[in-house]
Amino acid sequence: MADLKLNITEKPDLDKARSRVRQEIPVVRDEIVVPERLIQFAQGKKYFIRTYGCQANVRDEENMRGLLELTGFTSVDDEKLADFVIINTCAIRENAEDKVFGELGILKGLKAIKPEMLIAVSGCMVQQTHIVDTITQKYRHVDLMFGTHNIHHLLELLDEAITKKTRVVNVPSKYGEIVENMPSKRNHRFKAFVNIMFGCDKFCTYCIVPYTRGKERSRLMDDVIKECKELVTQGYQEITLVGQNVNSYGKDFKNGTTFAQLLEAVALTGIPRLRFMTSHPWDFTDEMLDMIAKYDNIMNHIHLPFQAGDDMILRLMARRYTVASYLELVKKMQTKIPQLTLTTDIIVGFPNETEAQFQGTLDLVEKVKFDATYTFIYSPRKGTPAHKMLDNVPYEEKQKRFYRLKELVDRIAKEKSDTMVGQTYTVLVDGVSKHNPDKLSAYTESNKLVHFKGDAALAGKLVRVRIDEANTYTLFGSLIDDQA
Repeated sequence: MADLKLNITEKPDLDKARSRVRQEIPVVRDEIVVPERLIQFAQGKKYFIRTYGCQANVRDEENMRGLLELTGFTSVDDEKLADFVIINTCAIRENAEDKVFGELGILKGLKAIKPEMLIAVSGCMVQQTHIVDTITQKYRHVDLMFGTHNIHHLLELLDEAITKKTRVVNVPSKYGEIVENMPSKRNHRFKAFVNIMFGCDKFCTYCIVPYTRGKERSRLMDDVIKECKELVTQGYQEITLVGQNVNSYGKDFKNGTTFAQLLEAVALTGIPRLRFMTSHPWDFTDEMLDMIAKYDNIMNHIHLPFQAGDDMILRLMARRYTVASYLELVKKMQTKIPQLTLTTDIIVGFPNETEAQFQGTLDLVEKVKFDATYTFIYSPRKGTPAHKMLDNVPYEEKQKRFYRLKELVDRIAKEKSDTMVGQTYTVLVDGVSKHNPDKLSAYTESNKLVHFKGDAALAGKLVRVRIDEANTYTLFGSLIDDQA
């Protein structure tokens, strides 16, 4: 692909991405127009999308699938069989970026065998200037780069790459907008992610997301409810409301709209199971807790990242709360929601973290006794304030702390799982287990994975299962005859 012309329409700009100028958020409701040439090109051709990262990226993938299938492209599960490959990227940690570069290396070999293959890179990773520069210079077999703000222009950009036989780079850094009326092909038959807002304004010092996803901007409540009602009509059993910080929903409207109000409105659609993520501890309200406690179809599972168990480290992270205020919030949650399941995120080895400060993290985990934690070794992100801090904790020490924390977390999780043995729970059946074709996989209301024997026809059903055995993060049970 080195012979192809490089057409850079727009590259990401960190200053634009950082901007939070007050202005009205535009809502785009344009009809999707499919170029006739692209329809002709796509006939008989196949696409493959590999997505890294969070639920927002998964939802972006579903919109890309919807767009591509408007043209006549069909999906395949093997990139070797694809005519068009999209790598939908995550920038939250260095490890995620390393995986993408490894994938691009593999695709270079595939394209050497199949030169007509088209390759695109999208998502948060390409919202960073240095990543765009690296890909354009070192991975010249990549035909198209687009970002998180212009997914709705995917077909136009692909048409440009094909008809002009050029490498296209179009990665704007925008203040932000809301794009409605996007086609979608869901990845799951009865569990759906629904975006309620985009972007983040918290600017935690370690996080690249405010730069890659833009300003916090909420979808209109009517649009969210309309989508949820359609999912209920289509037979979906579970909806997860998705945002970088769902607690901030509605604040940009400046009319008193809150996430708790939206949560209640979605619960009233009659969806059997309702979840949400992710929440920031700083603005988790009593109103939200009251709604969770009020409605049986809102699951008693809250993901509440605390990141570090020391006030000085939290200040360096710009997290806007203290250990004491976090523990006070947890106590309030556990009081109002007795069956609460609580999960969290933790960063190990943030710059300047001492052994005593890390011990504070261990102490907090022991006090709260989380059902599960997502633990990460600190990874500096270029462009963030923390990137300028001296990363003075040796990597070997970070690894030791990581494994010490993991040992504690696993012990607590096993103790929690053991208490479930002998109890009966309502579970939503995913389908046949990926690891054991003789069993089904399902999830409890608290989002615990359960395996049990049963008919594959139960997929998408709510059934009762008695827990017979527990591993650290997986339960094994027996189907009870009566359905929930």
